[in-house]
Formats: sequence, structure tokens, C-alpha cells
Amino acid sequence: MKIAISAESTVDLTKELIETLDVKIVPFSVLLGDDNYLDGEITTDQIIDFVNKNNILPKTAAVNEYQYEEHFGKILKDYDAIIHFSLSSEISSAYKNAVTVAEKLNNVFVIDSRSLSTGISLLILYARKLIDSGEDVKTVFEKCQKRVPFVQASFALKRLDYLYKGGRCNALVYFGANLLKIRPQIIVKDGKMISGKKYRGNFDRVVQSYCKDTLEEFNNPDLENVFITYTTADEKTLDAAMTEVKNAGFKNVYVTRAGGTITSHCGENCLGILYINDGGKV
Repeated sequence: MKIAISAESTVDLTKELIETLDVKIVPFSVLLGDDNYLDGEITTDQIIDFVNKNNILPKTAAVNEYQYEEHFGKILKDYDAIIHFSLSSEISSAYKNAVTVAEKLNNVFVIDSRSLSTGISLLILYARKLIDSGEDVKTVFEKCQKRVPFVQASFALKRLDYLYKGGRCNALVYFGANLLKIRPQIIVKDGKMISGKKYRGNFDRVVQSYCKDTLEEFNNPDLENVFITYTTADEKTLDAAMTEVKNAGFKNVYVTRAGGTITSHCGENCLGILYINDGGKV
């Protein structure tokens, strides 16, 4: 059986990894003022420049049922089955829309990642490994489902206005962070974004502390893969994150830049380390 891996553009994989892993991407939409773009057609820098120049935050739209019908239908012309990884159902309607369409088709399995960005990509890496080893589609689906609760997705960010105005951060947290110049850690827990530790100081030191704290708190990692994913970061900041994950012993370190959807909700100066925290016991 020929199995396809599918995902929304929120997975934040590089073009090279999308090709290597053979992932079929269906894009979210990004709205900048009156202009609508597909995620992937517009760059992270273009979004941030628009916000800084116009003081208008972007909006995003999930993949709708019609788009999934076209997407899945096209894939099934060349594949016998699809495993689709969706952005957390607690964050977006994309999962619900994908399930609605999948129920009308044969051999389309939809996984609620309960995560975002490259947290989803960690499950994709695992699925590719299983498929390449010859596992059948139901086994791949079931094994990936079992790892969903162990995906550690978190990030540190410099400003909360994107999350606040997008309805993903309450007013008390937002104004308190601004007043005290706090750089918060945001953790994805039970599919939702919640506030974690709070930091102060320049972003380089914040990232280093965030990485140390995250690795200490989520201290049972599968050391095969880790992602460092960011919207904007200078070389010193990236080096700080890279040093921490390498010292932790990760084998494969993937550095990716967040795409349009994630940038639209997190803004500039946002960086996360993401890995599966189950010790590799699958």
C-alpha cells in the first residue's frame, strides 16, 4: 500500500524537508489588511514588515472543507491511503474540517496533533520512519496517535501583542508582561497555549534560560530529533539555542523558520525548541 503523509502549512518545515519527507502540504490563508495570501506565498519578513509599518496585525484562516476535498482527492489519485496531521483542534477548526471530509473518503486518517508548528513535524518524522519500514497505514496511525501526548512544544517570545490581539492571551497577562518587561515562555499543553516561566533581560539570555529550563522540566526526551524554530532571531540567539540542545545530546537538530500562520500569531523575536518527551520508547 502506498501511503501519503499530509499536513497543513502550520508545520513550518523547510522546503528541503518537505521534499525529503514527501509531505503533501495544504495551506492556511493569511490576511494582511485587505490582501489575502496563501501561507507559503508570503514570507515571515513580509508579515512583520507589514505590521511594523501599518500597526495592523495579520489574521489567518484555517483550511476549509472544500480545500480539503481538493487536497485529499488529488493525493488519492496517486496514493492508496493518507495520514493527515492537523493543527491542534483547540487552536483551529482545521482538524474538524479535515475529519468531516475524511469521513466521506476511504483510507484517509486524520490525527489531531494537539500541537503546532514543528511539534507536528516531529510526528511527521516518526510517521515517515514507520512508513519506510513497511508498516501498514492503521499501524502508523495508531503509533503516531500514542506519541501525541508526549510532544513537547514551547517557545519564548519577546512581545505578547500578537497573541493578545489574536485572542490567545488574556488582558491581565498581556498588560502585566508589558509593565514588567517580561519575556514569557509559552507551553502547548492539552492542545492549548498556556503561560509558563517568565524571564527578563535581553533575548539572547532569555532564550538560553528558556532552553535550559525546558530541557530540565521535560527531561525524558527522545534524543533522535529536535527542532529549533523561530520567527526572527539573530545569530547569537540561534547559537545559544543550538548549544543547549547539542549539549543535551540530540542526534538530529533541525533549524526552521516559522511560516506565515505561526508568525501571524506569535510575532517577531519568538523561538522554540520542540521534541518528543517519551524517551524514545515507542
